[in-house]
Amino acid sequence: MRGRCILLYRIFLIFFSWLLFTCSSSAASIEDRLDIFPNWNQKPNVEVVNGDLYYPLWMRGDWQVTSTLLEQVAPLAPEILSPGFKNNQQYLNEEVDFRVRFTTNFLRFEQQLTANKIGQADIWRDKQAAKRIVADRLYNGTNIAKTYLGDDQVVAVKVDSTNPNKQITFLSDDRQLTSNVTGRASEQPAPNRFLTSEIANQIFKSPNSIYLNEVETTSDYHLMTPDQIEARQITAIYLSPQDPDYFKAFNKPVALYLYRLKLHKVS
Repeated sequence: MRGRCILLYRIFLIFFSWLLFTCSSSAASIEDRLDIFPNWNQKPNVEVVNGDLYYPLWMRGDWQVTSTLLEQVAPLAPEILSPGFKNNQQYLNEEVDFRVRFTTNFLRFEQQLTANKIGQADIWRDKQAAKRIVADRLYNGTNIAKTYLGDDQVVAVKVDSTNPNKQITFLSDDRQLTSNVTGRASEQPAPNRFLTSEIANQIFKSPNSIYLNEVETTSDYHLMTPDQIEARQITAIYLSPQDPDYFKAFNKPVALYLYRLKLHKVS
């Protein structure tokens, strides 16, 4: 069961960075953090989330993604080994394909207006935000979940209409995964490069158990051509305070997964 939990966490982390944290306190930037991988000794420098994650304009559109797990590291092994870490070795160097979409924020803005979720004084500000690029979380989450788990395992995906950072995936056999992004940072060191780190609290529930942890996704996207993006993406797993080994690990990751992403634009 725990091995399946970890796989589910990975599924939604892919797209949360788009679909979707190190180091020392002196390494303030995301780029610095990426440079010292896998020597991550604490969580990244992020700010409390306020709204959605905005992507550069060149990420707008539909993309066919190929994700490949290149490396996995257990920094605190053998004393602490993340559940499912050994089982995930079967995915090393295996290509997984799915589609994702990035679009403007207009639809969400219109939904807020219809539901009277924003006041008149906020309309101008929110109109500007509505022009920015965001991940189509419902589309991405559904596609990725079905790719990894199969159509028969995914009942529904729901994104909170008042909070784009919260998503619930309902699975067969009364299981569900809730993910809530709590911290975020982003950088654009060059016009064709975009870096982001997100931290999310995740809860996996089944009729007989509940499992909590905290997950970081740090991504480095490079625009190669107008129709091709390449990325390096790292997922870090942190123990929740409820875990008996929490104070042994504290803010150090107990598992690290390095992925290569290739995105090709779909007409």
